[in-house]
Amino acid sequence: MANGMAPESHGSRLAAVIITRNEAIDIAECVASCSFAEKVLVLDSYSTDDTAERARNAGAEVVYREFTNYADQRNVALALVADYDWVLMMDADERVPEDMALEIAQAIAGAPQDIVLYRIRRRDFFFGRWLRRATGYPTWAGRLMRPTRVQFTRDINEELVAHGAAGLLQTHFHHFPFSKGISAWVERHNTYSTMEAHRLSEERARPTGWQWGHSRDPAKRRRLIKQMFYRLPFRPWIMFLALYVLRGGFLDGWAGLQYCRLRAMYEYMIELKMAERRYRAVMPRS
Repeated sequence: MANGMAPESHGSRLAAVIITRNEAIDIAECVASCSFAEKVLVLDSYSTDDTAERARNAGAEVVYREFTNYADQRNVALALVADYDWVLMMDADERVPEDMALEIAQAIAGAPQDIVLYRIRRRDFFFGRWLRRATGYPTWAGRLMRPTRVQFTRDINEELVAHGAAGLLQTHFHHFPFSKGISAWVERHNTYSTMEAHRLSEERARPTGWQWGHSRDPAKRRRLIKQMFYRLPFRPWIMFLALYVLRGGFLDGWAGLQYCRLRAMYEYMIELKMAERRYRAVMPRS
């Protein structure tokens, strides 16, 4: 067991899973940060770079699967490590710092049986700076889970359904969304915005789950806020003002300003593509 930190107690076997597609820049460091787990599995969507080779060299097992959507990919990954008690689900541009690795070992060693999921806060970095305010921190993400007691839904910006109780860890994982450069971020979010426009166009036709407004589950509250947000006009401007002014993104300096502008741009891309879908739906075909 790498680093001697993996727990030995019964019912606490841990695997780490990383979903990849052309992640050669990040994968080795991500695998190394997860090496406290008994197994690190990389589920790769047939990368055309040397992601798989670098992952293996870093100590991971690599399995290939053609990409369908994000929820499918994560559910398949969970099934591949279903014989482990716990799974840490990470992305290639994320890292597990030492304090988080230690807290995970302690948490799963003494976890009550009704706890099937632990949510962990994320620290996003841009130009070498932790964006404490511009990203809307704290954002809680379900990353540590019992593989047979959870399920991912929604094909983009997927949601996690837990069949049991959830706990919170006090440490953070680190996220480097611009590790491959701003051009790669824009290209990736161009794809995301197309998928989101398609999904949101369908979701807006459904009733809003107002009953979640008083839920103690942060995932359900976030889902409600998102449903409400995507029914508002001027969303790109609202996103910018919410992050830069209300959440104090201006205190993150130049990096905070640029990040808030990028987030507003992403919302504008979604809004424009949703409008395009509505336009195409009513225009007669020639």
